[in-house]
Amino acid sequence: MFQDIGGLEVITLVIMAIVIFGPDKLPKLIQDTMGFIRKIRSFADSAKEDIRSELGPEFKDFEFEDLHPKTFVRKQLMGGDEDPLGFKEIRESLDIKSVLDDKPAAVVNGRSGSVNMDKSAPAATSAAGRPLGTGERPPFDPDAT
Repeated sequence: MFQDIGGLEVITLVIMAIVIFGPDKLPKLIQDTMGFIRKIRSFADSAKEDIRSELGPEFKDFEFEDLHPKTFVRKQLMGGDEDPLGFKEIRESLDIKSVLDDKPAAVVNGRSGSVNMDKSAPAATSAAGRPLGTGERPPFDPDAT
């Protein structure tokens, strides 16, 4: 929950708490807040245990995290950690980092996903089949646009 809070933000929050509540009231406020959090956790744990006991022995493996939509779909429709639809292969073949790092892309189904950017590639040709000269425009096809 708090993985994205950095050190500077924590220091700022501590300084603001000291300024707003004062050093005399701050320990009591922290103690009251921690007690409130403990009560909420114990209430949630007892509610989970009550639900598990009411469901019976068939649901002894039941986890409340399984009710999250993403987890439910992954577990019920896609077979848990398996990959029956091949999404993992597709995800691995779309390696954008290798393109940005100028590394060759992974070979998928016998083909490489890289594009040949060599200057020795064949040059554009004119309608007559000869290479375009310097400053010469390529042919224009009005039906193609």
